[in-house]
Amino acid sequence: MKYLAAYLLLRAGGNAAPAADDVKSLLESVGAEADSDRLSSLISALEGKDVDEIIAEGKAKLSSVPSGGAASAGAAGASAGAAAEEVKEEKEEEKEESDEDMGFGLFD
Repeated sequence: MKYLAAYLLLRAGGNAAPAADDVKSLLESVGAEADSDRLSSLISALEGKDVDEIIAEGKAKLSSVPSGGAASAGAAGASAGAAAEEVKEEKEEEKEESDEDMGFGLFD
């Protein structure tokens, strides 16, 4: 992912077709190591392609991915109430434990 991010940063900076050496020098300038095999694989995969079109195709594919659940409102409300009750109990236990861990209370 860092290789693609560096490639896109170079493109945004005005380099229409960044080479592997460009990406590698950018990564090294921020202290990241560059794997030449992965970098050359990325460059060869993007060679001759319009990056803007690839991004547009990816956005179209992501728009069809479901992103919500299908739980009923009644079940969701009941489970939310139970979860809130458990969180409240856990917080009370944490307060008690924190005093015991230190060996004294903060206001003793």
